[in-house]
Amino acid sequence: MNIYVGNLPYTITEDDLKDAFAEFGEVSTVNVITDKFSGQSKGFGFVEMENNSEADEAIKALNESNLKGRNIRVNQAKPRGERTERGPRY
Repeated sequence: MNIYVGNLPYTITEDDLKDAFAEFGEVSTVNVITDKFSGQSKGFGFVEMENNSEADEAIKALNESNLKGRNIRVNQAKPRGERTERGPRY
């Protein structure tokens, strides 16, 4: 299951996030989204867990919990929809 994690502290590392979720089961991948120019975290990321029951348990336990001083938001990630065309850039 792909899990969205929001309101992350900007100092969070992928290892920090993996450690938080690993308490509930095996974590396949972790991806903290960063700004492509500065490299700083954008404050959200994704965690992939293969076992859905472990993922559900992690979501319930970690949603609105404190991680490094911020209450994080955790829920099942929604599938990425098709991107819409944006108007011309001038």
